[in-house]
Amino acid sequence: MILVPVKNLSAAKQRLAAVLDQPARTELAQAMLHDVVAALAAWPSRPACALVTCDGFALELARQYDFEIIPDPANPGETGAIEMATRLCVARGIDSTLVIPADIPLIQASELDQILAYAPAEGSVLVPAADGRGTNAAFRHPANLFPLRFGDDSFQPHLAAARATGKPCQVLQLPGIALDVDNPGDLQELLACPGETRTQSLVRRWARHGRFLATGTEDS
Repeated sequence: MILVPVKNLSAAKQRLAAVLDQPARTELAQAMLHDVVAALAAWPSRPACALVTCDGFALELARQYDFEIIPDPANPGETGAIEMATRLCVARGIDSTLVIPADIPLIQASELDQILAYAPAEGSVLVPAADGRGTNAAFRHPANLFPLRFGDDSFQPHLAAARATGKPCQVLQLPGIALDVDNPGDLQELLACPGETRTQSLVRRWARHGRFLATGTEDS
């Protein structure tokens, strides 16, 4: 099963506060989530998908795309949400999970195919963020092979935990999945990348209207 944890988007992306006010940050987070969900929905090989959330926008999007909703009323953060959802998967007898974040708007179906193609019969696949610090995709078989602990520097701990299981761990460099949007530099990189996702269209519209992404100001 694919699990996408979604926090409360009304308070999303605080690290962009210097360049975007909260309504804009929420709009950005919603656009990124929509891109991720649409890419998963269009993936012919996809297994069942679930959004782990209680955010209103995410709930409506799940219904629109016929994804399962795993309620997350406590909203403890990505790590707690995935711990809870993993326990649910194990209780259901689901043998593998693929955790995908909600802020990788350039994700491609071909990259998801690569994850499954490299997935061992027992073991894991990890996709690091572009900076090598975060983890932007984590496949585990069995579903609870090792715990996931997300944060700015999660990749090396995840890699160590995966190797400690004694099972194979494949590390894939996938550029679409690697680009998450957390800081102003990521917005500039998103602008420079080819494509016309919802998120790219939004950020390009902001740029055309004179928003200086480096300062958060606008032309009068």
